[in-house]
Amino acid sequence: FGKIVRQLRNQKGLSQEQLADLCELDRTYISLIERGLRQPTLKTIFRIANSLQITPSELIHHVEGDWNENIKN
Repeated sequence: FGKIVRQLRNQKGLSQEQLADLCELDRTYISLIERGLRQPTLKTIFRIANSLQITPSELIHHVEGDWNENIKN
C-alpha cells in the first residue's frame, strides 16, 4: 500500500508534508505508511485517495495490481 501511495504522491508532485496537510494527518504518519510501518484505517485510505484526487476504489485497484505483480514474480 505504501509503495503505491508514494508513487501516486510523486506523480502528483506532492511532498509528504503537502499530502499530510491535504489529508489532515501528520507528515510522519504518511512516512510510516509509505515505508510499510503502519497500516491505514479505512477512513485514512479515503482521506489519502481524496487528497490524491482519485477514488478510494482506484487507490485499492492500484494496490491490487501491484500485489498481483508481486505474486507473479
